[in-house]
Amino acid sequence: MEMHVMKRVPVALAVGLLASPLVAAPASASLVPTDPLAATQATAVEVATFWLGNGGANLANATPYNIQTSVRKVISAGGASGTEPGVVPPVPPADAGDTDTKTPTTSGKVFFIGADGLPHWCSGTAVQSQYRNVVATAGHCVYDTQRPGSTLDRWVFVPGYSAGTAPWGLYVGKQVAGHYDFLLFNDYDRDYAFVNVYSGVVSSASHEVTDVGTLVDNVGGQGLAWNQPSGSAVDVFGYPAGPHPDGTRPYTGQTLESSSGRTTTAQAPSVKAEEFTAVDSPFTGEGSLGSSWLLGYHKSKLMGYLNGMTVSVADTDGDLRFDTSLSPYFDGELFEVYQAADISPSGSILPA
Repeated sequence: MEMHVMKRVPVALAVGLLASPLVAAPASASLVPTDPLAATQATAVEVATFWLGNGGANLANATPYNIQTSVRKVISAGGASGTEPGVVPPVPPADAGDTDTKTPTTSGKVFFIGADGLPHWCSGTAVQSQYRNVVATAGHCVYDTQRPGSTLDRWVFVPGYSAGTAPWGLYVGKQVAGHYDFLLFNDYDRDYAFVNVYSGVVSSASHEVTDVGTLVDNVGGQGLAWNQPSGSAVDVFGYPAGPHPDGTRPYTGQTLESSSGRTTTAQAPSVKAEEFTAVDSPFTGEGSLGSSWLLGYHKSKLMGYLNGMTVSVADTDGDLRFDTSLSPYFDGELFEVYQAADISPSGSILPA
């Protein structure tokens, strides 16, 4: 597999966001459960080999996840009013100017085995953290809602995925931090997850895995913003692939797609969501679950602040084409979940 080697150079982004001082206190254990994905190096090597073996056949054969991809009704009301806003600054990739990409290298696909025993994928994004090892995606792209209390098997992240390639390597999930209300009550207002991943690997000429370094050192990490006002402009990045209700399939899921719009408050009763954020987007649901919503996105730096992630889509005007993407509102409780991932190191899947 092709791999680009990158160096990390911090670049300050001036964005008109109000930020509260970050508090280093750990997240509440009762609010933020953490669960192992591949808890040992041996398990992680087996997971990486599963996906990279046979020329990446399992990556190529995976299909977009089709669990809870759309909702029937969206109400333009409700929403949450956050208290003091805050941000975690992004870390851009050093060599963005030397690549052909015009979209963020932090975006990619998360792959896993579903309850049906088959390989599937969602969208995800690399987020800055002190150990440079965090991926953000929809909660139900990590936790198996068809097997309550379980996580999805063989979970990995492939940033920059394009047409079957892993240009920056493959990153095996070690641990996930989520929200208690989603795990226990399927409350989609808390349908988000932050996964700590091991250092990336590629398959060598001898069919063994080789370490290529930490995630954010390789591709950069988006910032994080919470308690931001409704009406903010965001850019959405993901890998939509499924059909519209009318059967048309405008996306292949093989390349990263983007859309943009302004956020509004919303409710979706069918998934117990009273504090959703909505944005106009033509993305279909399958494949786009976990898509990043970037606030203050700089096209020249390919960086912004994660301020939403797609957990479902809707056809709000009844024309049989999806027109709206939906995300939990990013508030202080989401920041607590992020903190649990921020303090968790991963290391390499290979013995020292």
